[in-house]
Order: sequence, then C-alpha cells, then structure tokens
Amino acid sequence: MAPVITAVHTSAERPSATTVVIIGGGIVGLTAALTLAERNIPVVLLEKGRLAGEQSSRNLGWVRKTSRAAEDLPLAQAADRLWAGMARRVGSEVGYRQAGIMFVARSEAQMAQHESWLNGVSASGLDTRLLSHTEIGRLAPGGEGKWAGGIYTPSDGRAEPTLAASAIAKAAIAKGAVIIERCAVRGVTTRNGRIDGVVTECGEIRCEQVLLAAGAWSRRFLGNLNIKLPTLPLICSVLRTKPMNGPTEVAVGAPDFSFRKHQDGGFIVTQRGALDAPLTLDHLLIGAGYLPQLRHARDNLRISIGRYFIQDLALSRRWRTTQKTPFERVRTLDPQANPTLNNEALGNLRAAWPVFNQAEVAEAWAGIIDVTPDSMPVIGPVEALPGLMLATGFSGHGFGTSPAAGELAADLLCGSTPLVDPTPWRFSRF
Repeated sequence: MAPVITAVHTSAERPSATTVVIIGGGIVGLTAALTLAERNIPVVLLEKGRLAGEQSSRNLGWVRKTSRAAEDLPLAQAADRLWAGMARRVGSEVGYRQAGIMFVARSEAQMAQHESWLNGVSASGLDTRLLSHTEIGRLAPGGEGKWAGGIYTPSDGRAEPTLAASAIAKAAIAKGAVIIERCAVRGVTTRNGRIDGVVTECGEIRCEQVLLAAGAWSRRFLGNLNIKLPTLPLICSVLRTKPMNGPTEVAVGAPDFSFRKHQDGGFIVTQRGALDAPLTLDHLLIGAGYLPQLRHARDNLRISIGRYFIQDLALSRRWRTTQKTPFERVRTLDPQANPTLNNEALGNLRAAWPVFNQAEVAEAWAGIIDVTPDSMPVIGPVEALPGLMLATGFSGHGFGTSPAAGELAADLLCGSTPLVDPTPWRFSRF
C-alpha cells in the first residue's frame, strides 16, 4: 500500500525537442524542473509511472541537518532556506514546519557519538545543542524512557511528502515545464560522442542535456549505457497513526523508533534501528564496496533472500531502445511494509512515551532506498558521456535536501554559479 498523493494534471503531448530532459519524477527531478522553468530554460520531465510514486512520497518527511556528514551540511543548510520559502514559491501548501528534531540516546556511548559529531561540525554555525534527560522531558513531556541524553536542532523540521512533490510539479508546469507520466525513457541518442536526445516508449525527443534523477532505477538505466553507478537497495517500513494527542511537535529519533507529527494530527512512525536488506545480484557484483558500511550497521539490517531477489533477477539489465524495458514492466516499486518492524517500532515507542498506547494505525507502507557506498548522493556530470548529469543515490536523505539538490543540478546544467560547492557529490569519486 502506498500513501495517497495529491494528483497532478500532466501533459498528454510529447514535444519533439527541448533543451533539457529530466528522467524521473521524484522530488529532486521536479525541483530541478521548476528551477529550470523559472529560468526560462525549456525542460521536459519524463516519469515511467506516477509522479512521486516511489520514495519521494514514502519517506518520513524529515528536513534535517542533525547527524549529517559534514560534507553534506552545506546542501542541508541551503535546503532549509529553500523549504522555508517553498509554499510561497509554488503557491501551495507543502506541509513545511520548522519544529525541530531531537535524537535521544540510551547509553553514554551513544551520547559520545552525538558529541563527537557536534564537535566535528562546530564551524558550521548550527543551532544544535546537547540535551540532558531533564531537557528531553521538557521538549517531549510524559516520557518514561531512561535516556542518557540527546541532541537537538531547533531549526530542523519536516514537510509532507504527499503534498510537496505535487505542489512543486504544478508550479513547474505553470511556469512552462512539460511533465509527462507513464512515459519511460529507454535510452539516449548521441552525436559526436555527446547526448543529443532520448528514446522513450512514446518516441524520441531531441535535447542538449539529460538529467538522470531516477532513484533506485538509476543504476539499471546507467548499466545499459556501460556506466557503473554503485547503489544497493534497502527497504524502510513506515506507519501512520490516526489523529491523536501526542507529546510534542518536535520530531524524535531514538535508537529503535522515530516519530513525527503528521499534518492530519496523527504521527509517522518507523523502526529507526532496522531496515530490510533484500539480497540481489548486485550484492554479488558490488557488495565488497559496502563492507565498511556493513561492519558499522550490521545490527540494523534485516538481511534476507527471497521474492525480491527473484523479481529483481527477472528484470533485464541489457536492452535495445526498440525493446520493452524494465521501467515499463515495473512502473512503480511498491514493496510490502514489514509488519514485524512496524510493530517493533510502535511497541518501543509506547514503552518510551505511554501516550502512544492510544495510537491506532491508519495505514502502513514501505519504500526502497538507493544507497551508495558512502551514503552520499551523486550530483554532477558523467564525464564519460558529455551531456549527461546525475542527481541520484540519495541514500534515504533525499527528501530533506531535495530543494537544494534540484537547484544545484539545475545550476550545473546551466553552467551557473552553483548553489553550494558540488565537489563532495561528484560521480568521479567512485
């Protein structure tokens, strides 16, 4: 089951030519399309299924700087400024609330990790501070957790995934972008070694540049072009409660649960300490590059082999542009939520804040996260194929930074001064 997304009236007509084609209708691609349209640059965005039908509508909605890698902080800080003005920019509600995010720790070792991170980013000008057990109780009353302390960033916030991408898409269309759903891109065409168009299931579109923002599908698309992008899938299960009285407007992350207020008065809850890690052929092909991550996060991964392995194996890795592609065979990645993980999350949350004993589950869903070996995205050009730009591999952090990530991609496409230094996210680092 997937969350209900605000509908967008997209185009039924395919132009024969444009300046930029964006592959992928998630929130990063849509923000890039909006930015280009605002700059009067012709842009066509193509989505194989429905806009924001995958991870862009299934994530937790956190907009955070806390615990991000130091190299990733400038993007997150730029995203804060853009989220704050997003509703005004697009003329519609996106659910953004700067209500703060707090992480709580059960042990002194966990607190030491928070303190080490804060010391490492001390020059970034954050409003983050460490918390005592008593201060946690003030920010989120009624708790019974035995916390060693916590870390809190008042300027962190949240937005609503089922609203934001659609609002951005509508604004992009109003400003001249052409957005087409159910139109998969099969490949690209080149001239003199440079991209000069894309081939879709509906026909060709000539263009000068392509931005690939296809999330978990990017690796497969690039593989057909003999370009290697290292990403592996993880599945995050999520639940939403019915409206209820809760302890705080602050989003809270604990070692084995997290929660944040939803726009309808309920709460979004997940098992923060566990993700499903279904094995695929790619684990055999590139898994060695993830060994440092595995050693660090092994206890948080529920590794399995089963139906997902078979489904993934059945999808082609090579095809011609005259053939039906994996993107047409599977329009939307729609994994089932793991009830065990969701029940664990809710049980752990109830033990820490008993007010959640009254919580009733309204819906549950899951989403597939594409994770790179360093958990950092790729935003930048592919030197081996001029005209191709990437904005992908966000490793579960993409929604929060999406306004800045999309704008940075647009800057690089335009040759403009970039919003932030793009060096940390260059493709060549792999």
